[in-house]
Amino acid sequence: MSDKAQIPPSPSEDDYVRQVSAAEPPPLLSATDPFELFADWLQEAVAKEPNDANAMALGTVDDAGMPDVRMVLLKDAGPEGFVFYTNLGSAKGRQLAAHPQAALLFHWKSLRRQVRVRGTVAPTTPEEADAYFATRARPAQIGAWASEQSQPLPDRLALEKRIAEMGLKFGLGKVPRPPHWSGFRLRPEVMEFWRDRPFRLHERLVFQRVAEGWTTQRLYP
Repeated sequence: MSDKAQIPPSPSEDDYVRQVSAAEPPPLLSATDPFELFADWLQEAVAKEPNDANAMALGTVDDAGMPDVRMVLLKDAGPEGFVFYTNLGSAKGRQLAAHPQAALLFHWKSLRRQVRVRGTVAPTTPEEADAYFATRARPAQIGAWASEQSQPLPDRLALEKRIAEMGLKFGLGKVPRPPHWSGFRLRPEVMEFWRDRPFRLHERLVFQRVAEGWTTQRLYP
């Protein structure tokens, strides 16, 4: 068993008292549009997180119902959903093609906030994928051609060899988007906003999609 001393202890009552005394408690969340609230929180995260404020955990399931989760980067967000890109032959690409439902989790440690999202997934259009791929750094574009994502890799040299081969293939010309690389858009059915409060009495506000828009519901922490 690992050394329990490596795991931070739960805050003491004095710790919580100091936290409460340090600042006025924020007003209760009262938003009616989850995407406006998400945009506000993301903007704060971009200003305060040390890196990758757009990082999110993506949860999928395989054919046996076994869950998978990994970090990906959000590339677009709005009323139509949350967009990310990947190799379609990767584990997540195959799982989403077979089971087009997924969950996302944004955790902004510096803000003590998180957002959970669940919904259905559909491919982005080829035009959207082309437009985003064109913005990537050239080495990343070549890497998308070279990597057989999620497949066994004999050694690092094999990857570097494929990168060199693809670099020679495209020379100084434009690197087109690989046919095996594209995007997905998760259309939320449920979005939950969580905000840290002292003594583990956190604030949770859930948005549920309905025909006429969104309903809201507070949850016990």
